[in-house]
Amino acid sequence: MEVAFELALAAHLETATDWVLARQLGAAVDTPGARVMDIVGVVPTEAVSDASAATGVDDRAAITSETIPPLAIEGDVGVGEAVPVADALDCSPEHAESVAERAAEIGFFERERRGGRTYVRQTTRYPDWAGKLVGVENKPDLGRPGDLDFQLRFDVALSLFDELWLATESYVTGAHLNRIPDAVGVWRFDPETGEREVVREPSPLAVDEPGVEISAEKPLRTDVGLVSAHAKARQRRRIAERAWGKGWRPTEYPGCGNCTATEDGIPHCSFHERLIAPGSDCSTDCPGYETGEKPDVDPEELRDERTPWVRDPSGVAREQAGLDQF
Repeated sequence: MEVAFELALAAHLETATDWVLARQLGAAVDTPGARVMDIVGVVPTEAVSDASAATGVDDRAAITSETIPPLAIEGDVGVGEAVPVADALDCSPEHAESVAERAAEIGFFERERRGGRTYVRQTTRYPDWAGKLVGVENKPDLGRPGDLDFQLRFDVALSLFDELWLATESYVTGAHLNRIPDAVGVWRFDPETGEREVVREPSPLAVDEPGVEISAEKPLRTDVGLVSAHAKARQRRRIAERAWGKGWRPTEYPGCGNCTATEDGIPHCSFHERLIAPGSDCSTDCPGYETGEKPDVDPEELRDERTPWVRDPSGVAREQAGLDQF
């Protein structure tokens, strides 16, 4: 039920905002996998600065619909003179070759061979397209909070997102609010009607300052690590890139006669009469299962029509002598 709630909220936010949305993205820095954010919204630079001077999201859309490898963005590679890939990327030579190959495949790098070595340059400068990051933790039933307290304290202490929201279907009481960090905003969302009520506004977080990552909590002891502002900035860019390439819709839909798709591309089960999450709600063991065709829905087409993301950009590669001779 929680994943279906998450899908419905993502569909609503896609309509109500200009954010680039994705689900289930890593939200820690020092300990990968320590925290996963339910929904991430990347607010384009244009929406938080002078629109006439900012074209970042269009520039990003022109490059590729895929996630650009982080090391390709972070490496010592520009659009000018090509540089040896092994010297430019901060990883093993074998991994550097793999990153360069992927970056060239999606149109962000151009490659050439000189004397048996691979040289690379960027096809275009990486644009400043991500203005803000919004993190949303979904907890439809506040009566079953799970690890909610730890998750939100982790997020606030690290301050990786510009603002944080808790989304719930429950009626929110004063007691609930007292248990939620003051910096976290609260939405009450009805997945059936799409109505979203702001119960409490969030406070801006210090994303440009060092943060604290909680690694473990024990009785009378909490293990933490200090995360530099530079490391946070790098991870924020990585989250934005992952959001660009991933999106939020399911990639597979059940082949069941009772499954259809809403106009937003969310699977709906006529047997259970509700939205469903294909990965967890559907199987041949379900009493409502009937062999049938998968819903006729194209998630990428919907995303292309409704968001700044472009499905098949023309690309920005330049024709230059000696390039792509592989």
